[in-house]
Amino acid sequence: MKATIDRGFACVFLVIGLAFIVGSRSYVSTSYGSQVGSNVFPTMLGVLTIILSIKLFIETFRYEKEDVVEKVDFDYKKFFIILAATFAYCLLLRPLGYVITTFLFLLIGFQTIERGKTWISVLIALIVSISVYYIYVELLNGTLPKFPVWLDFLN
Repeated sequence: MKATIDRGFACVFLVIGLAFIVGSRSYVSTSYGSQVGSNVFPTMLGVLTIILSIKLFIETFRYEKEDVVEKVDFDYKKFFIILAATFAYCLLLRPLGYVITTFLFLLIGFQTIERGKTWISVLIALIVSISVYYIYVELLNGTLPKFPVWLDFLN
């Protein structure tokens, strides 16, 4: 049963990845003040989604036969915490800037998925948010929301 569900989701995500790539072709390849256009991340996301869906589809053939179907209990509390954090991320991205908002979103996500190891979560969230900002803004000459005005010394 699990293999059938995973194969189905692999096919669904393959289609979603293709849709991301096709949809990103309608975006401009460069934007004002940036050498990286708005089509780069959707295209990369589409390619990554396709690769992971193919990997999932292939792995389903390695599953052992399951005799008993387990009932899965969904954790709605974690789902709604992540959903609320996603909405907060969208609302706070411009006022707080990319690094701070992404750091807080990742930290909330990590702690929601698995409580404990707070310092490791803080460190990983900090490294990821700063690294992505640096790579995208400094190396690729893209634009992301900067730090807020009250942290002007960081800009």
